[in-house]
Amino acid sequence: MPDDAPLTEAVLQRRDADGVAWLTLNRPAARNALSMALMQTLDAELVAIADDATVKVVVIGGAGPAFCSGHDLRELRAQPDRGAYQAVFAQCSALMQRIVGLPKPVIARVHGVATAAGCQLVASCDLAVAADTARFATPGVNLGLFCSTPMVALSRAVGRKAAMEMLLTGDMIDAARACALGLVNRVVPEAGLHAAVAALAGQIAGKSPLTLAIGKVAFYRQAELPLEQAYAYASEVMVRNMLARDAAEGIDAFLDKRTPVWTGT
Repeated sequence: MPDDAPLTEAVLQRRDADGVAWLTLNRPAARNALSMALMQTLDAELVAIADDATVKVVVIGGAGPAFCSGHDLRELRAQPDRGAYQAVFAQCSALMQRIVGLPKPVIARVHGVATAAGCQLVASCDLAVAADTARFATPGVNLGLFCSTPMVALSRAVGRKAAMEMLLTGDMIDAARACALGLVNRVVPEAGLHAAVAALAGQIAGKSPLTLAIGKVAFYRQAELPLEQAYAYASEVMVRNMLARDAAEGIDAFLDKRTPVWTGT
């Protein structure tokens, strides 16, 4: 599917419902390979979503038979020079960091294959739900191209030895193995994938958006700190969180046995 396709065939589709932004990679003929146009469009959509108060949760999925097959190898080979390669991997790195830095939870909805940068995309999302038929790999080593940028997200999502095995062998792993390694949170029957993701997204969307934003930022920051510094930082986050209106409302609602009314402040 060409990247300059008309709007009905845009490389990225968005549908909002009940506080959830459903983003669909839409290059099915290319197994949703991450072309520059697709990465730039997804990045721009996430920037817009960051300031969209109506969106509480983001879901990223793929159209057609696959979630995402990684970078567009034909595009990479079409312009084989340092500048072009640097632009592609800089854009990819910025996109993955955008997902982590987004002040809203991001869920990967995975079916088919998620390979190379597609596996990186899954690892970069906060949560991932996979169909039981989904498969994952970082197969760059088979092409003479080590999956170095996918390695960054993968090694932060699973244990080091598991990550190294995937990176050194390039072998596919099934959804059950991906779940056991911590790459995905849940594995569900393929026919029930959408319903399972919708239920999870809806559950999270019902929480205070301020609390979700505070918690997501704190989670990733403390993970990179030594233990003592992590506790000092987390304690300060708790103090700031306690002073928020939503925290007072949530505690009062719990004590009063009623449903809280979140204001996002």
